[in-house]
Amino acid sequence: MKVKEVADLVGISVRTLHHYDAIGLLTPDGTTEAGYRLYSDDNLEMLQQILFFRELDFPLTKIKEMIHSPSFNRLEALELHRNMLFEKRSRLDNMIATIDKTMRHAKGEIQMTTKEKFEGFDFSRNPYEQEAHERWGNEAVDKANAKVGSMSKNEQEAMGKTMNGIYAQLAELRGGSPDSAEAQAAIKEWYELLNQMGPYSLEAFKGLGQMYMDDERFTQSIDRFGDGLAKFMRDAMAVYADTNRK
Repeated sequence: MKVKEVADLVGISVRTLHHYDAIGLLTPDGTTEAGYRLYSDDNLEMLQQILFFRELDFPLTKIKEMIHSPSFNRLEALELHRNMLFEKRSRLDNMIATIDKTMRHAKGEIQMTTKEKFEGFDFSRNPYEQEAHERWGNEAVDKANAKVGSMSKNEQEAMGKTMNGIYAQLAELRGGSPDSAEAQAAIKEWYELLNQMGPYSLEAFKGLGQMYMDDERFTQSIDRFGDGLAKFMRDAMAVYADTNRK
């Protein structure tokens, strides 16, 4: 199927499919002589997996990491999707019930306790999502998060100041080349800082840089220090990783 046919079938935009191809998430198996993308049945099955994960609010970088993992199993993933959707449906049913009660309470028909007003809200991590990360997730990022979580408040504040300082330094350099000596010196500081939180191989470091662009939450957070900083850091991290491989 051509890209427009897939887009119409699934109900997503052609631009979205082009983006998935550009970031290596879903690459069509073939092209026509004119250069148009051709999607195979295997491509469509993978697209279904991607959209299940998107429905469950997984970022594209995490989806790419999981579905391209050598240990990824499609049937296991489908079972996981099913369980997560049941969990999500249960939470939504509880929240709808709370909304209905709140409307009746506002009309004076019933009285709600303080506890009842917040039934259905659950901001804890979904255990099925945790299972997905454990099966197919990024071990380096998970270890880094755990390391930061074990720090004291003062240690976290000191780490945050150091990180912000490096962000600011790189923001001043972003108008130049990511392979300049100044940019590479600053990105080396970034690499060494990350390795204080958890072991990052050069390949993982390069992958993290790509995540800065693929995941809009990273992009928005980093670009607060200067427009285009996330892209500059991605490029500088890729240069550093490629240059320092033995």
